[in-house]
Amino acid sequence: MSSQPPASPDRPGAAPKAPGPGKEPAIAFTRAGALWTSLIAGFLILIVLLIFITQNTTTTDFRFLGWHWSLPLGVAILLSAVVGGLITVAVGTARILQLRRAAKKHHAAAAH
Repeated sequence: MSSQPPASPDRPGAAPKAPGPGKEPAIAFTRAGALWTSLIAGFLILIVLLIFITQNTTTTDFRFLGWHWSLPLGVAILLSAVVGGLITVAVGTARILQLRRAAKKHHAAAAH
């Protein structure tokens, strides 16, 4: 009778690693898990934004370069945040395209 545990099929001679008593094996990070977490966080942010907008319904007058309009305050603040995000995305996209163009030139020059 041998006191050694049986060998693992993928590594001959290696003992299989069993989880400790009462412990479950760790589950690896998955993209689906990250997507699910992001969706939950996104919905929580949307709920907070809806609460913010419904609590700030006072109509406010805005004037900019001769234009005059009125919007609920919550909607105006949300709209300005969205426009600011779009500007950030546009600037980031321009920078990424600039870096890709420079990398492509550098790669082409190094190949010759």
